[in-house]
Amino acid sequence: MASNESFFIPGPAGRLEAILLHPESEPVAAAVVCHADPAQGGVMHFKTVFRAAKAMQDRGLAAVRFNFRGVGLSEGAHDHGRGEMDDARAALDEVQRLFPSLPLVLGGFSFGSVISARLASVDARVKAVFVLGFPAARVGDVSFLPSVRVPRLFVQGERDVFGDAEEMRKLVDPLPEPRSLVIVPGADHFFTGRLDALHAAIGRWAGTRPWESAATS
Repeated sequence: MASNESFFIPGPAGRLEAILLHPESEPVAAAVVCHADPAQGGVMHFKTVFRAAKAMQDRGLAAVRFNFRGVGLSEGAHDHGRGEMDDARAALDEVQRLFPSLPLVLGGFSFGSVISARLASVDARVKAVFVLGFPAARVGDVSFLPSVRVPRLFVQGERDVFGDAEEMRKLVDPLPEPRSLVIVPGADHFFTGRLDALHAAIGRWAGTRPWESAATS
């Protein structure tokens, strides 16, 4: 039976609050989901983050979402993306410890999508990445994106003020395969009123088991 479990992850700045979603049967992979900018109120309970984790759970993955340092019950203080990279790495470490035989999937929403893509560009343990609501207008330097060569899913709102459909196509189209871009019609940055479409896009992608193509490439 599918279930949820609250726990703490040992982090570099203190413990990190986390929730693990167990699938109904033995997991086929394990995912880490990163939340939006803590300085803008980002937390693991955001609907976008929950729906991403739930979509993974529905497709047979064990999915962990966690609070970055200084958020909720997580210890430490916000570090403007530097320490948060280490937090995400610590979450991967813990998930690898919990599920040592499973491929690891990483992703996130907004700020969390940037952290995930950056980490995936340097951490070979990551076998697939999902990038939700990528805040292109706020990132500046996106030179790390071509370095991510594992299968990637980008899901973006058509009317995202931080990167609309046209801007995201220009960003994603030149990237090396395998990658896919889903534009959610009419959606804003938070996928307001379009969460079912977000959930479905993630679920379809996870259902193809993209990490398997990464393992054989």
